[in-house]
Amino acid sequence: MKANLFSKDITTDKPLNVTPGEPISEYAAVIGVSDDPRVIDAGRRFSAAIDGGFVSDFEKSEHQVRLGHADQPDKMAHVSTFIVIDGFVYMTYYANTKEPSEDPKNQTARLVWAPLSDLDNKTYLDVQASGDSVDGHMIDMVYDTILMRWDENTIYVMWTARTDGNYYRFIRPFDTRIKQFGDIKVNRFKVGEVTNDFSSSGIRSALAANGIPCKTMYSDIGIMQKLTSRVEEGAPCYYTGAYSGDFNCIIKSRDLVTWEYVSQPDFPNESKWENAVYIKNDKCYYFVRQQDGCPYGFLTVYDLESRVWSKPVGIADCQSRSDFIEYHDGLYLFHAPVDRRHIGIVRIDTDDIANSKVVLQAEMSTGCFYPFVQYYQDGELAMSYTVDRKHIRLARFRLSDYLG
Repeated sequence: MKANLFSKDITTDKPLNVTPGEPISEYAAVIGVSDDPRVIDAGRRFSAAIDGGFVSDFEKSEHQVRLGHADQPDKMAHVSTFIVIDGFVYMTYYANTKEPSEDPKNQTARLVWAPLSDLDNKTYLDVQASGDSVDGHMIDMVYDTILMRWDENTIYVMWTARTDGNYYRFIRPFDTRIKQFGDIKVNRFKVGEVTNDFSSSGIRSALAANGIPCKTMYSDIGIMQKLTSRVEEGAPCYYTGAYSGDFNCIIKSRDLVTWEYVSQPDFPNESKWENAVYIKNDKCYYFVRQQDGCPYGFLTVYDLESRVWSKPVGIADCQSRSDFIEYHDGLYLFHAPVDRRHIGIVRIDTDDIANSKVVLQAEMSTGCFYPFVQYYQDGELAMSYTVDRKHIRLARFRLSDYLG
């Protein structure tokens, strides 16, 4: 294990400007729950397609125990990310093997991989578990776990864990050729000239030192799994979202290790937890859930050249995690319009987000928590999602079947 894994925060005497959330005063448009028969019919067909397109479950199940691929089944599993590389599918999530609840004190960050030709032949690798020791520090909580592809042969597994009362974002490379992990590192968070560990305290200190306001942070910290990029100063720069409690922002990175603060919506809003981010044509499309009493999440755009935020569009949402995907040159938002048993798809009008339209709203046959959409095979998509915090499921579908 690398020595001095953690660094001391660069602190300041400046107080952190904590700003309260406030309701959005005016939306550019509102997209509600649709009663359009075409939207409802498309939703029925999508739900059936997801059932019919079932690929595999990726949690440690009794089936995997019987096959000898797992020592004991997972009693809880949640928050998935997947990618297909050279005939293998890789999946991350966090699990509780001790009892059937989402309790970070009993959770494990995990990577699973299997050949597409034999998806029952899964390999389970625990990345870090509560109770582990890292650089002499005991991990007492583990939370959101994602993966990002770095180069042809490397993916990074990234997760949240707490030690010494402070949540950190950790990162660990995995070589897809030899199927082995490298050393654990701590992500870094940069604001202006200040670079701290990507931790609860490090984020607060870096923002305070630069006089940047921050909504209330609480509980764990997170990085969103969807990665998009643009060329800046002649090299790729990768973008995603970061969050903790009511604080949400755009971040970017050159190496996926150090993440730089970009911006956060500058209008009053009631944002909370996960924010979906997608870069297209020098614009950052941004959707975030709001407080539980609000009927809408909000969609907005941050222009990376002019540094101006657009007027937000309200989209009916049960306040769950969402995701963007670009498909056939169109940009689509996947979200939960009614509850976590529904999937909604909105086509984003990239000329004027106020003209975005609902593609479908589907009541699924099972729970469908936190969908993550990615390319699978033959230029078509698959979606990973959580079923009732019991299954990490992957299903294929053709989005073109619903676009008319």
